[in-house]
Amino acid sequence: MNEASTPHSINSAASASQSIVHTPTIIKTQDLRKVYRTGFWLKAAPPSLKQCSLEIYRGETFGLLGPNGAGKTTLLKLLLGIIRPTAGEASLMGQPAGDSATKARIGYLPENPYFYDYLTGWEFLNYTAGLFGLSGKTKNRRIADLLDLVQLDRHSATKKQMRRYSKGMLQRVGMAQALINDPEIVFLDEPMSGLDPTGRFQVREIILSLKEQGKTLFFNSHVLSDVEMICDRIAILDKGEIVCMGAIDKLLGNPAYYRVKGRGGSLDILDRWLRDITFEGGFWQGTLYENPFEFMATARLMNATVTKLAVAKPTLEEFFMAQIQQQRAIATQAEAENRIAAKPSKRRRLLGKLSA
Repeated sequence: MNEASTPHSINSAASASQSIVHTPTIIKTQDLRKVYRTGFWLKAAPPSLKQCSLEIYRGETFGLLGPNGAGKTTLLKLLLGIIRPTAGEASLMGQPAGDSATKARIGYLPENPYFYDYLTGWEFLNYTAGLFGLSGKTKNRRIADLLDLVQLDRHSATKKQMRRYSKGMLQRVGMAQALINDPEIVFLDEPMSGLDPTGRFQVREIILSLKEQGKTLFFNSHVLSDVEMICDRIAILDKGEIVCMGAIDKLLGNPAYYRVKGRGGSLDILDRWLRDITFEGGFWQGTLYENPFEFMATARLMNATVTKLAVAKPTLEEFFMAQIQQQRAIATQAEAENRIAAKPSKRRRLLGKLSA
């Protein structure tokens, strides 16, 4: 019997397979495409979304990133069934996007929500709850719980018209209405848009509390620092195409260099170990690509004091910009190659006409 088939290895393989948890897919798109037609002749504009395929798992927080005009809101509207795709498929909880029964199980906060501003926050939530069939004590309890969750003052919610609310207060009301039906999936379109640091912190805390409840969260955002703190996985969308997708830790990777700061020692020796050395306030700092333990031993020998040695992990913003720039450089090169390839064919057609 060879080693691969021993009972011990079989049991190990079985236990390993049992430890793998396959989280069910709750949102799925396959080759999703959207082309808008504009003008009197309904001329097709460049595609807003091109062959977009992704899977989002139950209970995860998924962030969709991209510059303005990338197609983020178009994808969100397709998933919500607000618009129809030109091609491809989208499904939520196993049902086609736009299914009426499925809509009752999702929540949505648009980027620029419109409220009946002559109503108070409580009156608006009372109206929204009625749309989902909530009534009586159940409705009142649900509204009260949501006001506590989004940290909206009861007095303001019941006495003050929403036209007198700040941007942060309106965002809290919007978040509460998105949760009024206790949805399984919550869609948030730029939930931190226009908020001050305090408002961003509070919305972030609300999102984290929903995450703890096991809700599936899908949101667009330009605030990449918040995305990095909140999301399990992300996708970067540019000009209608998915540039990359995956867990943040895997996308950012494990860098093989360190940021080092210290004082004292020999400049000649530091030059052999560090790159991009700068000096400020009696301290030096630079980038270390060698073994950090060997560097620390060398620092002790040359009587240098190392005050900081940290892994130089790129931020999500740096990664985002690098991916967008790389994608656009590839697209520019492809366009140039296509133009060069088209020129000989034009010459051949011209020569053919002259010879005829």
